[in-house]
Amino acid sequence: MSRIATLLIANRGEIACRIARTARALGIAPVGVYSEADATAWHVRAIGRSVLIGAGPAAESYLRVDAVLDAARRVGADAIHPGYGFLSENAAFAAAVEAAGLIFVGPDAATLSRFGDKASAKRAAVEAGLPVVPGVDGTHADPDDIARAVLRMGLPALLKAVGGGGGRGQRLVEDEATLAGDIAAALREARSAFGSEGLLVERYLPHARHVEIQIVGDGDGQVLHLFERDCTLQRRHQKVIEEAPAWGLPAALLERMAADAVRLGQSVRYRGLATVEFLVADGAYYFLEVNPRIQVEHPVTEAVTGLDLVALQLRIAQGEGLGLRQEQVSRRGHAIEARLYAEDPAQSFAPSTGRINRLRLPDDAGANGIRVDTGVAEGDSVTPFYDPMIAKLTVHAADRATALAQLARALDSVAVDGVTTNRDFLRALARDAEVAAMAIHTRWIDARLHALIKPEAGGCDRLWQALAAVLFVMTGRVPGSADPWRNRERFTGWRLGLGGDVQEAGQRVTLSAPGLPAEELRVGPLGEGGRVVVHAPGQPPLAFDATEIAPGRWRVAHAGDTFVVGARAGGGLVEIDAPDGTLLFEAAPPLAFAAGEAAADHVLVSPLTGLITRVLVREGDVVATGQTVAILESMKLEISIRAAVTGAATRVLVAEGAMVERGQPVVEIMPEGDGQ
Repeated sequence: MSRIATLLIANRGEIACRIARTARALGIAPVGVYSEADATAWHVRAIGRSVLIGAGPAAESYLRVDAVLDAARRVGADAIHPGYGFLSENAAFAAAVEAAGLIFVGPDAATLSRFGDKASAKRAAVEAGLPVVPGVDGTHADPDDIARAVLRMGLPALLKAVGGGGGRGQRLVEDEATLAGDIAAALREARSAFGSEGLLVERYLPHARHVEIQIVGDGDGQVLHLFERDCTLQRRHQKVIEEAPAWGLPAALLERMAADAVRLGQSVRYRGLATVEFLVADGAYYFLEVNPRIQVEHPVTEAVTGLDLVALQLRIAQGEGLGLRQEQVSRRGHAIEARLYAEDPAQSFAPSTGRINRLRLPDDAGANGIRVDTGVAEGDSVTPFYDPMIAKLTVHAADRATALAQLARALDSVAVDGVTTNRDFLRALARDAEVAAMAIHTRWIDARLHALIKPEAGGCDRLWQALAAVLFVMTGRVPGSADPWRNRERFTGWRLGLGGDVQEAGQRVTLSAPGLPAEELRVGPLGEGGRVVVHAPGQPPLAFDATEIAPGRWRVAHAGDTFVVGARAGGGLVEIDAPDGTLLFEAAPPLAFAAGEAAADHVLVSPLTGLITRVLVREGDVVATGQTVAILESMKLEISIRAAVTGAATRVLVAEGAMVERGQPVVEIMPEGDGQ
């Protein structure tokens, strides 16, 4: 094949940025693509030159084969890299790329067709002699056939869309009473997300670990493995934290898995990168699927092997072969990756859309063992059209215990405002004793979810909340001042105890923080030595000393303890680098967060931007608390909008097929007993 001079990257977000970095390092000019929704996205700014390919929805842009090929022709690209997701496993796209005389950075169309379909991939594994998960043979699309197959095999069972991938398109069935509904939902998701209604029915292994083998092939029969990754920490069958190597599993078992993965790749003369995934349970392993593309979690393999997997992909695509032998592939230390998402763990991990007002990620210095891959920056928006990933944080250390500790500290320093994130959920995982002991399985998070997402109980929580209130009040009284403590004369002009309740004499500020309800505090006057008093409803006054010792650095003393922390205030936000991690508070004048609370139960609103796929009530219908009144689809997820009270639906404000914004009213309910 000829040398690649210009590479079109048919993707977005962090993977587009990551591919562009390696392409540039190899002397290849990267060109990006973007949708109307991504016109100002970070990947567009980072790549430099990008081509508009359509409207916001992926089906009208990133999934349009014709638009991507036209973009490649316009810029004179020699090759197209599909990244992951979107068109990366689309056999028709790969064939069209090569028919256009371009290089497809990935396997050929025949291989994609074989592995892109889960039923076909399972047959290939059986033919290559790999053990597979027990299940019912064949693909099923008729609900009655699927129900009979499940009952014949027995529960629990897993329904898997044949075109699914990346954890999508899987539904666990545990109760015969919900079987019909589970089948209908699985078929609906398979049709809307993957364009196929075919389902596989497999036995569910409840206490398995998920281990995958990274392989790479030159297309001429040479296939190597780059060791394994452990992806057991999952929710909704989607990976949350990945690591390499798979700690605690017998070396002999891992070696057999790697050999099987290589044999499968050799059987199809695999070209490029692929991940062969397995479930490990009771000392045995079972083939799960093949992802014939680069994986989200590839940085952990890069960290332990020292290889650049994108460079390896491009080398193979140019016909240069692998350039290494199996005995030359070694690994060092332990690497762990955490996926930071704009999502709310407390709301079943529903995606969170909106503008990112503040984004602080760990320093990506390389030497400190931390790598950050991101596709967004401050001021960007998380839209309902795409995966809500904000960043991937990868740490590399000499051993697993050190890597976990390093990951926890890296997550501590993350600060995001404007969207809800899973940061605290990831922090809880990084510090969990059972995770440290690898006493986990693929459903472990589901069983421990309540404990993992509950607000952290810390003795300093009130102290940092109080400090945030003080910083906001002071910066508000001295416009443009970077030092909220300099005009003490103004602050000490307040007087407590001049009659009435002492709390009524303070300056009022309303604070809101992730996981905490909005609360109004009253800030008393600053005394000698930085002494201040803050009052909160139902709490004793909190007195402490706060002194700025350097720009943005504060010494805070309370109850015999002294802390030195970073703290910044401005634009309605207060950011504090507390000992247990970075805290963000939204601050506003009194009652700014109170509007609309009285009607919260009466008016059901959309939890995020998305498409209304079903409306299940009509005006006049009586609904019960918890009843689903509408179904919203956002980022390929179905979200049920449920009634908060029992009453009559007085107004239905949306229709099926309508796009709604986050916070937009959907249904109004008159509670029982009201309006009488």
